[in-house]
Parts: sequence; C-alpha cells; structure tokens
Amino acid sequence: MPTSPAASASPSSGPHPERPSEDAATTDAAKKAAGVTLYGELVILGYNGFLPPVDRGRRRSKFMLFKRPEPNGVKRSKHYVVKTPHSSQAILDKDQHSISYTLTRHQAVIVEYMPDEATDMFQIGRSSEPPIDFVLMDTIPGDKTGEQRVMQSTISRFACRILSERSNPRVCRIYAAGFDSSRNIFLGERATKWQSKGEIDGLTTNGVLIMHPRGSFTEQPEEDTSMDADSTPGGLWREVSVGGGVFTLRESRSAQQKGLPVENEDNVLLDGTLIDLCGATLLWRSAEGLSKSPSKADLEKMVDQINAGRPQCPVGLNTLVIPRNKIYLGSGSTQPYVYLNCGHVQGHHDWDKSSSGVRKCPLCTKVGKFDLICLYE
Repeated sequence: MPTSPAASASPSSGPHPERPSEDAATTDAAKKAAGVTLYGELVILGYNGFLPPVDRGRRRSKFMLFKRPEPNGVKRSKHYVVKTPHSSQAILDKDQHSISYTLTRHQAVIVEYMPDEATDMFQIGRSSEPPIDFVLMDTIPGDKTGEQRVMQSTISRFACRILSERSNPRVCRIYAAGFDSSRNIFLGERATKWQSKGEIDGLTTNGVLIMHPRGSFTEQPEEDTSMDADSTPGGLWREVSVGGGVFTLRESRSAQQKGLPVENEDNVLLDGTLIDLCGATLLWRSAEGLSKSPSKADLEKMVDQINAGRPQCPVGLNTLVIPRNKIYLGSGSTQPYVYLNCGHVQGHHDWDKSSSGVRKCPLCTKVGKFDLICLYE
C-alpha cells in the first residue's frame, strides 16, 4: 500500500500527494507550522550496519508522515479465484488496487481493494517509482570490509505500507508488501501463503519484522530485578503478513513455513517500534511520543551541565568541552571523541591512527571507529 508525505499525481498510478522536494526538511517544517496533523515519523537507524548514504528528497534518513489533503487509503473488498491472473481484469485495470496470490501456474486468488476514505496510505521500499513515498537506499552491493560480496539488495522494491486512521492519528498499521505503479502486489507460487476462515494471506520473501517496545519508550522504566531470560526490555521480533497478521519468526528469514500466530499482539505501530526490512532498520516515533521527547533547549541544558563538570580526558588529562556550535567542530583538542565499539570517551589524539579510519582504544585496546561528540542541527 502507498505512503509518505509527498507525491505528485501521475496518470498511470492515480492520485499521489505532492512529492517531497530537495528541501524536504523545509516542507515538513511548513506543514508543522500550518498545523497539519502528524501521524509520526520513521527514522533510519542504518543499512546493514552503515548509516544512510544520502539525506534529500525521498531518500532521507527521516520521514515524517502527515495527514494528506485527500485520503488515499484502501481496504479489502472481495476475492475470487482465476486461472490466468496476469490477464485478469483486476490486474489489468490501472485504477484497481489488487493482490494476486499465485497458487499454481494456472490458478491464483485475486483480492481486490477499494478506496477507504478513513485512512491515508504511505509506502516504503527501495524502488524510486512514484508509489513509493520513502525511498530506502541500500548500501553499495558487496561487503566493503570482508571477502564476501552481496550482488543483490535484500531490501524489497516495495517493502511495506502503512495505513494511518485520519480520525484517530494514533492508529497507524503496518503491512508487508506495497503496491507497484500498476497498483498490484504479486505473491509468486513459491511465496508463503495460506487460507483461513475464508480469507487468504501471505508473507513476502525476506519478510517484514517488527519489535514493539515493552512499556513507554520515552519514560525511564523502574528497575525490575524479576526479569527472566525471555523478558527482554525491547520485546520480541515478530513478522507481519501482507494482510496485517502478526506471527512468530520463521526458522530462517525466507523459510516456506510461517510462524505461529501471536494473538495478543497486532500490527499497530507503537512509539519506539523497530521495523526490520532485511537490510534496513527503521524506528517508528509516534506524534505523541515526539511531543514528550527532549527539546533542543533540554539537550543544550544537558550539554551545559556536562561541560560545567569539566570532564577530563583520561589520556591527555586535559579538560573536554562538548561544542554547541557547528563552526567550532574539529577546531581544538578539547573536543571529546568516542570509540564507537567500546564507548570510551577521550580527547583528540593521533595515537595508533590508521588510513582506514579505525583506531585502537588506549583504555581497553578494542579497535573501532573514532567519532566526534557534538550537539548541533
């Protein structure tokens, strides 16, 4: 199903809200100022261990979902069996949203969808085609640090879709797979699929995984000493189906057998829900959760408190100061740097410097990247 805050209408794919321009941050700020309802935002935590390579247009590290001027959501209408799915009327009709579940070479179940005035739809995926609102740029094919090379991206071109309720912005549901430019979703003969209670559903090849947080994402939880091995603070990974069902994980990412249904969980995104698209990991922040998050003033106050404590570099024994202004970045030896693998903080030095950008921490000898700690927009 489609997505995102900006898309332009195209005759082949039907109505799509205005697409984000290069200055997408300005567009988002303007919508905020205009009082447009915010459903939430998706933040890219990384691609296969790497940070987002670009941050502009639809290829951004953060994507805000605003209420659309006109609803573009769809809902399940009817389903039927056909012998030649690729020549069926629903598939050929460019104005008809449909999902084709191929059972055999000569049989498929077509599920038609109808417009839903109560929801807005946003789509996420690797494709740069118009239906995709939030384009996920995968890392360059191949492992840059090892000998193994991945020649094809594992992120789906039409990975998932989010449906947000216009009357209740807190309810945003995630579904596996998204509609292509012809408004179709195809699940091939080998895809995992099943029929239950007169309905058909399925899983995508590499799956869409979610992990809901336990408790509040923005409030500090009370220390619980009674947690057992299965009670992890971050919850458990689940898989979401094309129809929005929630299941336990398959034995492997692309196994044919689906997991068990999880009756006490659903596909409604919570503040802090993680989304794993097999190559990209996203964090969902709800509008309510964002309103409770620290403001810039709060962060600056915390930085001032740290600087007032005159923290000392354990290597150079000099006072460290976290910069609050971008123009001062990298301008002196008093700025703190962190070893990302171990978390130790020190001042800048050239000890054990290598051309690859990694260094050995002098405190614990772990090798890793070395980055500046700073606060700026």
